[in-house]
Amino acid sequence: MKLTDVAKRAGVSPTTVSRVINNYGSLSQKTIDKVHAAMKELNYQPNAAARSLQGKNTQLIGLLFPSVAHPFFGELVDLLETKLFARGYKTLLCDCASNSEKERSYLQMLAANKVDGIIAGAHNLGIQEYEQIHLPIISFDRQLATSIPIVGSDNFQGGYLATQALHQKGARKIAIITGSLASSSPTNNRLQGYRSFLSEHQLDEQLFSFASFEHSYVLKKRKVKQILSEQSFDGLFCTDDLTAILVWNCCQELGISLPDDLKLIGYDGTTFIQNFFPQLATIKQPLEEISTLLIDLLLCRIASPTKELEALYELPCTVINGQSL
Repeated sequence: MKLTDVAKRAGVSPTTVSRVINNYGSLSQKTIDKVHAAMKELNYQPNAAARSLQGKNTQLIGLLFPSVAHPFFGELVDLLETKLFARGYKTLLCDCASNSEKERSYLQMLAANKVDGIIAGAHNLGIQEYEQIHLPIISFDRQLATSIPIVGSDNFQGGYLATQALHQKGARKIAIITGSLASSSPTNNRLQGYRSFLSEHQLDEQLFSFASFEHSYVLKKRKVKQILSEQSFDGLFCTDDLTAILVWNCCQELGISLPDDLKLIGYDGTTFIQNFFPQLATIKQPLEEISTLLIDLLLCRIASPTKELEALYELPCTVINGQSL
């Protein structure tokens, strides 16, 4: 979207639009109101208007993710920033946590600063602006808009492999702890993989679900302890590693022996987890390959905005064995 588009919609000259944006010169309130109305209708962000007119790239990429304090997202963002810099791009990092308004505000800021593209992997729901902003965008593991490709690990395969690993170690009553299932995120397929394996082996499902990004540590620990205290399962699949580590710690407090009383597996397999908690069995997402593919697809879209891309790109996971199995 360009300044000239706003001028055409408002029925004024581009110079007048520029004056309204920069609050320069003497203009009637009627003209100012028309320009602001046109900007709102077109979802036009005024900053860097001159650059927009010149059609030059900024060599800036926006990264929209949940908290980088989370080891998984911290590692992914680090890989993206390093690889983008090596290819001549700087990044603007937007930490959106569990705040939809924050994500909207950052999205508008990135559009205003005319970034060349966005890689988005936050977990907020109902952000309609993704349908409206005319920028190259690639999503990580999240349904944003029908026109935005998604990249991620093969979540169905990962869920199936995790359940299979527990079963191979002798577990027959296999439960699962997931995050929120409110969205249509591809990560929900981890649950479908779990269910598929159980169905094939005629085993019963035990599902426990809560939003990992929305619960405080204290509340999450209380709920995990309650689940374990009332357990009637001998295998547990946690769909993220931090929850699996919390389960491990709660088992120690409750006197539940791993893996004798309970076999446990997580999901993500970051370098951080492998280095500092190697005893945890987990499903490893291929972050190196994921980060490279996210960047390759985004730069493809930047170079050729109309190029057809697939809706979903899935990369295979692997099992990392540990003492918890």
